[in-house]
Order: sequence, then structure tokens, then C-alpha cells
Amino acid sequence: MEISNRGAVVKSWQLNKYMDDNKPSRVLDVVHPEASQQIGGWPFSLVLDNAELEKTANNGLFKLTSGNAGSPNPINAPADVQFSWSDGHLEITKHYHFDHSYVVRVDVTAKLDGKPIQSGLAWLGGFGDLTVTNPAPVETVTTYYSENGKITTFPYKKIEGLDHWPPGVWQGGKDFTGIEDRYFTAAFLPPNGAAPGTLQTRYWKDFHPAQINGQPGAEPVPEVATASAPQALALRVYVGPKDYDELKHMNPPLHGLVNFGWMEFIADPIFHMLKWLHKYIPNWGWAIVVLTLVINMALFPLRISSYKTTMKMQRVGPEIKAIQERYKKYKLNDPRKAEMNKEVMAVYSREGINPAGGCFQMFLQMPIWFGLNNALRFAIEMRHARWFGWITDLSARDPYYVLPIMMGLSMYLVSKMTPMTSTDPQQQMMMKIMPVTMAGIFMISPISSGLAVYILTSSIVGIGQQWYLNRHHPVIAAPVTKPVRGKKS
Repeated sequence: MEISNRGAVVKSWQLNKYMDDNKPSRVLDVVHPEASQQIGGWPFSLVLDNAELEKTANNGLFKLTSGNAGSPNPINAPADVQFSWSDGHLEITKHYHFDHSYVVRVDVTAKLDGKPIQSGLAWLGGFGDLTVTNPAPVETVTTYYSENGKITTFPYKKIEGLDHWPPGVWQGGKDFTGIEDRYFTAAFLPPNGAAPGTLQTRYWKDFHPAQINGQPGAEPVPEVATASAPQALALRVYVGPKDYDELKHMNPPLHGLVNFGWMEFIADPIFHMLKWLHKYIPNWGWAIVVLTLVINMALFPLRISSYKTTMKMQRVGPEIKAIQERYKKYKLNDPRKAEMNKEVMAVYSREGINPAGGCFQMFLQMPIWFGLNNALRFAIEMRHARWFGWITDLSARDPYYVLPIMMGLSMYLVSKMTPMTSTDPQQQMMMKIMPVTMAGIFMISPISSGLAVYILTSSIVGIGQQWYLNRHHPVIAAPVTKPVRGKKS
């Protein structure tokens, strides 16, 4: 941390274990100095009920009254640092306590003519990794609060300007508050032992000049402030990664900030399976490969069932086609089309075929794909996780498109080995172009390369499984049966 004696605000907050996306990469700094300079507000600025007093305090020249006062050398944790300032009427003291965790203890006292006044601590000027692309950094930043155990988030599009908050107006009853991007957060917490629901918050957006699509414009900057008791302010502030295990051990627990979106009910167990595998497999890419093998082995009985259904549908294909040929002269809304469907279903019933059975195994994989992609894109563990030489971030797409191309080729090979259930040339063509479509989607969309690893491994496993099925479960000739006929039409 770098703290300025001008306002005793934070000018830099580096997370030494994490690098940004610059070329070459640098240690990640979650403070945005350019936006803070333009807006005139920095992290750990004071928020007072009087705007003039607030401006005066945040521009005051504080004195370092404890810690390493007077020395140019950095202060190493554990340490206590205290800044004090007064203009004869307004008196501010900020006390920081540092240890070897991501948590900083902050105590603030504000007095006007010797009488305590309420103060809040704010995170101003923007937050998070400024170097990310697709989406832009501001698209990933939200403010939030927790009330009665439920976390409510506010992206910048849902936040009003500061004029929405008249002086002295706060929202009370919060367990914790803060600001976050996809992988990192600054969370304002009550002191240890404090009752839940004791914090107050306000959140708004400011604007700073920026280039928007190559044109000069104004970019929104979400900001948040937190207060506690009407007089002295005591907070713990966690500034660090949204690491599930780290956040779960906080008091109150913060692991709810690791949000996998609408597929969380699938993404969450997949993520914990990956974390368990990673205990024994140090590389996340290979952990994904092993997870893929486990899931595909578990689904293999469904592949066998799907294969048998496909074989049956292939055997009755000519009979189904003959029925469809007899009715093809009728329009789709013709009542006689219902007779065709009855005849087709009669054939399926005679052969014991579930028409959806051939696709069930593939449909079951789809939610796994979506859930895994969300887990990979939002878990801090996958950020900048390497696999082989060219994959430097399993949460981002493959920069050289090697995995999507290999994935498309392997999916095409699986489709060639799998018996077709339909004799319709259009449906057959659709099955052939699906692998090409999937590869194209992975090339143009911000889909994680980790998901490409999963699908590629699944396809390679599918090639082996399909070879086994084709070899040990060959097509059995259909028995000679009298075609099922409906009423004459």
C-alpha cells in the first residue's frame, strides 16, 4: 500500500501474488490513479455529512503521528500507522493496523469543534484490474452489500449519481459492503465481535473522461462508502482476491461473492470437484482433463443406451421414410399429418424406441458445458492458469485458436463414427457442420480455453468409446415385419 499524507488516502494497493494483463505484465494494482486524479477522490477518502467539510478533510495535509514517523523507509507489517489533521475546527484521525493478511483495520475519529460527528470511509476512483479486455473493466465492476445474509449487487447501469444521496442519508442494517470486479474485491467489514447488520452504506457513480470506442467521452466509475456507529468509525477492510477458501474463513463469511451466475447449481459442484483434484494434480489444465475423464466414464452407460437407440432408429429408418413419403404431399397443418405421426410412433413403440433417447447423452453434456465455463471464467484460481506452452490463461480464450480447431476436428470425427438416426440429407448436413460451428463460436466468443480442453478431451474419449461400441455392438439386421399402416388417406 502507498498512503499519501494529503488526505491520508490510498494512492496504490498492489496484490503481489497477482499480475495484470499488460505486455509485459506488472504486479496488479487495484487503485485507478488516472480516474482518481480526474475525479478528485481516492480509496479511503472520508465521507462526511457536510460536503464542504468533507472536501476540506480529504485535502488536508495529515501528519504521521505513529508508526515509522519521519523515516523515508517503507513500513513492514505487522505495523500500526496513524495520521492526524486539524484546521482548528475539524479534527480527523485515521489509524491503520496492518498484519500479514489481506485485511486492514481502520479506525477513524472525526470531531467538529470538539464534538464527534459521523464519518464514512469510501472507495473512490474505480477498482480492480484495468488491463482486462472483453468485457471492458467497467462492465465487470459492481458495488454490493449484504443484508440478512443476502448479497445484493449493483452494476454501474443500476446506480444513480451522487445527487441521489442527500447529505446524511445512508442505508443501514448491512452485514458488509464493498466493490468488486470479476476476480477481486474490497469488502468493508465490521470489527470482530460486532453484531450483524451494524453497517451503513451509500453507493453512486461518478464519471471521468475516457476514450469510448475511439471517441472522447465519459466513462462511469462506481463508488461506495461505508459507515458504522454515529460517532467513531471502526472497520476491517479486505482487499484481495475472491478466493473461495480465503473468503469462506472471513468473519462474516464472504464466499458468496464468488458468483457463478445462473448456472451456479452446476458450476459450484464442478468447481469444488476441480479444487479437490487440484490437491493431487498441481496443474489446473490436467485437473480439467482428469475431471473430463471421470464425467465421461460416469456418462458412458448413457452413451451405450443412446447408441442402442440410434441403432434401432437406423434400422427402422427406411420404414419411417416410406411412411413420410406417403404423407409428404400434405401440408403441415393438414389433419392427415397426425395420422403420419401415429404410424411413426407405432413403429417406435413396436421396436421399443424412445425418440429422444439418442440425444439424451448429448443434451446432458450441455448444462455441464455452461456450468464449467462459468466456473472457469469466474474462479480466481483459473486466472492466468497455464497449460502447455501457448495457453497462459485457462479462463480466457485460446489466443492462437489451436484448441478450437482440434476440438472441431475431434467432434467431426466422433460424428462420422456415430451412426446417423436420420436419412434426411439436411439433418445429416447439419450434423456435419455442427463441429465447424462450435469451433467458430470458440474463436469469436470470450469462452474459456479451459472449456475447450474439456470438450476436446470429451471428444477424444468419445472416439475411443464409439470405436468400442462399433466393434462390440454391431448393427443387427432388422427383422422382417409387415409395415405399420394407418387409415387410407
